Amino acid sequence: MISEATKARFAREVAKYPADQKQSAVMACLAIVQQEQGHVSPESEREIADYLGMAPMAVHEVTTFYNMYNQQPVGKFKINVCTNLPCQLRNGQHALEHLSRKLGIEVGATTADGTFTLQPGECMGACADAPVLLVNDRTMCSYMTDDKLDQLVDGLRAAAKE
Repeated sequence: MISEATKARFAREVAKYPADQKQSAVMACLAIVQQEQGHVSPESEREIADYLGMAPMAVHEVTTFYNMYNQQPVGKFKINVCTNLPCQLRNGQHALEHLSRKLGIEVGATTADGTFTLQPGECMGACADAPVLLVNDRTMCSYMTDDKLDQLVDGLRAAAKE
């Protein structure tokens, strides 16, 4: 399942740590698999565990602890809306519900065309900018009013068609 090219990328990450601590590269290896496959499957967790000399459960614990790892396929655009208390006090839950209505999906679901996945998120460290969200675990969007949420979705839809 994991190619030799992927294992070469793993090796570059492992080389950053002392030889007896190669399991420290587990997060980087999970990120590589997700980047290449779109999500981290149980099979890829086992292969990472074998590569790093770890128990498969230890890799699974990392995968499930952090919400940046997708454990199943997601849409082209994964939107995580912060719903921790500071963001909730500044309309974080409202933003999540607005996106749910606009996309026509439940929270945690993916649109039928595979373009969007909508998820609640944990603290993103930008409480003063609430409500905030992350697109594909990389692009943070702040001060998200209903209009800004609509513009974001419309822009991403247009980008998906290109």
